[in-house]
Order: sequence, then C-alpha cells, then structure tokens
Amino acid sequence: MKILLANKFYYPRGGPETVMLQQEKHLKKMGHEVIPFAMQDERNLGSEYSHYFVSNVDYHQMNGSPVRNARIALNMIYSSEAKQKLERLLELTRPEIAHLHNIYHQISPSILKVLKKRNIPVVMTLHDFKLVCPNYSFYRDGQNCEECRGKRFYKTVQHRCIQNSRLKSLVCAVEGYWHNWTQTYSDNVDKFIALSRFSLNKFIQYGLPEDKLTLLPNGLELKEYKPSYQPGNYVLFVGRLNQKYGIFTLLEAARRLPEISFHLAGNGEDEEKVKSFIEENNLGNVKLLGYLCPEKLKLEISKCRFVVFPTTIYHNCPMVILEAFALGKPVVASNLGSIPELVEKNVAGLLCETGSVSDLAEQIQNLYQQPQLVRELGKNARNKIEKDHSASNYYFRLLRLYQELLPGRINDN
Repeated sequence: MKILLANKFYYPRGGPETVMLQQEKHLKKMGHEVIPFAMQDERNLGSEYSHYFVSNVDYHQMNGSPVRNARIALNMIYSSEAKQKLERLLELTRPEIAHLHNIYHQISPSILKVLKKRNIPVVMTLHDFKLVCPNYSFYRDGQNCEECRGKRFYKTVQHRCIQNSRLKSLVCAVEGYWHNWTQTYSDNVDKFIALSRFSLNKFIQYGLPEDKLTLLPNGLELKEYKPSYQPGNYVLFVGRLNQKYGIFTLLEAARRLPEISFHLAGNGEDEEKVKSFIEENNLGNVKLLGYLCPEKLKLEISKCRFVVFPTTIYHNCPMVILEAFALGKPVVASNLGSIPELVEKNVAGLLCETGSVSDLAEQIQNLYQQPQLVRELGKNARNKIEKDHSASNYYFRLLRLYQELLPGRINDN
C-alpha cells in the first residue's frame, strides 16, 4: 500500500519526528511504500522525494518589513508552495492514504484540500494542542492557561502567548479563527488520533468532532530497546532546556541534593540561563550533555538510575517516558495531564506535585536511595510497554484504522 507521511521536519528532532520516522521505517518493513513530505533542511534524512519538499523557512524570524511579515503570515496560514508541490508529488506517486503529523506553518493545511480533491483519506496524529490553543500547549507566563476555550483566540494577543510578541500572537490568533471558521481541519481530516485519554477529552471539550477522534497511544519497536535493570549512579533528564519543561525546578532540586548526580540531555531556548544557574550555584553534581543522537541517548538512559520528567505543561504521550520504560527505567514525573496514565504511582515510577521543588527533591531522593525498588519499578515499566505500547499492537491498530477508511484495500500483514 502507498502511504503519504507528512511532517514539517524530516530529521530526529522531537516527539513528532521520532514517531513519524519510526512509522516510516516500520511500515516499509511491513512491505508498504511510504512517501515522505516535509520541509527542506540540511539535517534531513535522505529521500528520493526531497525535491518535492517545501522551501526551508524559520517563522520565528518574523521581524522584517511589514510587507515581508504579511507575506510570512499568509504563508503560515496557507502555503501555495506546499499545495503546488504536493499536487506534483501526488501525481507522481498516487498514495492511497495520507497520515499527517505536525504540518502547521511550514507546510500549512493548504495541503488538505489537495488530498480531499483526490479522494485520499486523511489521518492526523495530534501531538500537541495547536488545533485548540494557538501556542500549542495551554501554557503562558509560567502557568497552565485555558482562556482560549470557546474559540476566544483573541486572548492569545492579549497575553502575548507567542514568544511574548503581539505581532506573532496576532498572526496565530487570526490563523485559529480562520481555520475554525472555514472548518479547515474538521471538514478535511477523516480521523484524528489522540495519544492519551487526557488529550482526547480536551479535544472533545474544545469542539473537535467526537466521531472523528480515536485514541491510539504511541508504540515502540521493543526489539530495538534492550532493558537494563541495574541502577546507575545518576538521574537523567531528557528534553528541551526550557522553563516550561521544569528544568529550573529540577535544578533547584539538584541544589538540595548535592550527593546525587544529574545528567541533562538536550538543548533549548533557556540553555544559557541553565549554564548560568549551574555556575552561579556551583552545581558540581549537574552535567550538561547537549543534544544526543538516538543511539547515544538510548545508551545514556540504559546507564542511569532513573529518568526525571518534571514538566509543567500538558503532554500527550511523551516518547521520553516510553523509551525510558522500554529500557527498563522508572520515571519520576509531574502529576499533570496525561502523565499519570503512563507513570502509575509506585508501579512504573513516582509522581510529584507539578512545579514543587521540595516534592520533586523528596521523590528523587526517596527512589534513589532504594535500588531494589528502582529494579522493581523498572521491570514493571518494561512490562507496561510490552502490554500497552508495543509496535505490533500499535501497527495492528493503525492499519485497522487505515482499513476502516479504505475497506477491503489493505492486508493486516
């Protein structure tokens, strides 16, 4: 079967890219033909279809002349280039189904009507909350916020939710109003995939058509993850170095626990602030690793005692947690959003009060001092992944979903 996979980035970057690239690899292994559609970038993986990818653009750089800014804004909402290039790609490859991931801005939903015109069913995985929250995450000014509920996207401008910029916030608010008014997504996507019960309920509350929503959490190819239940001698953070991911809550906890080593894997907007905090507070127990490629990250997780996930924003189905579980490591995480669906307290890890330095430090110290408990929770974590998030289970359900949209035209192989 021919399947179009669309995501604006085509290199290992974050959760959506990890999922999309794993899908491509697994579906090809199953005998399906996969056609990627993304944005051109020197970091991209190789593809015979790369010349059909849209031109590289960084919409964070919206700071030029009014005319240039207007052109960028229009392209974010509706990209003529993406529409034209996809039309040519579809003419060449003629896929039977399209599976979209993160297409916002760089690709834009201009491609949806192209797919609709050709009667190509569209599945879209909702990795974030962009369709109902212009800044993707229900988060502003250091706190969770749901003031846009009821399609009150003007709140985005009022609070400068996009990079503290009134202009960028205005563009994203207009984008939200336009796509809601024209029903861009609701009318042209056949099935939305929610990655957790929490996000599924949020999307229903915010008005996405319930009959078009389905629950399908992410899966992993477990053969690629060899578990290690031996407790290491450091605690590992994996993610963006950004305030909303709880990095400063973790650093404050690390300051209270000088006897415990912490490794931080990742980079991000607050990287320089993180370095300054470490230096100013003489945190010799904190080691910055920077970005790690997938294989090096697996090794780092395998050698740690456990993973810490102190986020302060809603997540859907964090790949970091799934990968930690697959490698036999428990997780200490914030009791927020969808996380308790994965990290069941005293089963596959421990939960802490979101944003609480004292509770996070207490839970880290508690688990670190009990290596036998670390082993037990790690084994439970691996069992949970095998039961609920295996690739075989995930792709059986994904292909069944495709089959519902294309009755009688796909094999369950």
